[in-house]
Amino acid sequence: MAVVLLITSKASLFLPLTHLPHQVVTITPRDQVLSASAACDIVLVDARTDVVSAKKLCQMFKTAGVVVPRVAILAEDGLTAYSRDWGCEDFLMDSITATELATRLRILTASGHDADTRIAIGPLVIDEAAYSVWLDHAPLDLTYTEFELLKYLATHPGRVFSRDQLLTEVWGYDYYGGTRTVDVHVRRLRAKLGSEHESLIGTVRNVGYRFTAK
Repeated sequence: MAVVLLITSKASLFLPLTHLPHQVVTITPRDQVLSASAACDIVLVDARTDVVSAKKLCQMFKTAGVVVPRVAILAEDGLTAYSRDWGCEDFLMDSITATELATRLRILTASGHDADTRIAIGPLVIDEAAYSVWLDHAPLDLTYTEFELLKYLATHPGRVFSRDQLLTEVWGYDYYGGTRTVDVHVRRLRAKLGSEHESLIGTVRNVGYRFTAK
């Protein structure tokens, strides 16, 4: 199952998507489209009603260096306006069938952004390739060590790690600091996760920490 970001001004969902087993996130062009795209496998830009604005939106993704594949949805009268300088991997017609759409999405997600580099646990998405973390589709501003610590815990959900183990695995064998640095980084991570999600990093008394998936 892919995570599809649909950027559209229309109130109704793009009909063929309703027949596919994908998670669809729908936002408008006025929302934080760049931030939302990082947690998705593919971006569909609805160009059926405003071709000019849709083209500018697609080009903005390209300028920002976004690697998530993008596809423009076009009506028949918008075909003449579409060209390679949109910066999209493909386009599709609004009359596309669900079967064809499923095939196109499967090919694009397989050859585009590598979903294997992402760890998705509930509202948390860790993108190893982009060194970014998203929580409820909003980016978290983490330091390098905070990112590595969260990634290490999240890739071993439920397993308890002592502070010494975390120092070895995250900070490295040549780190000579005390174990208190682990507590400091955990405290900072929990603060950035917020009160609603700070329990993702659980404390095991007299032992250490573990990642607790919700």
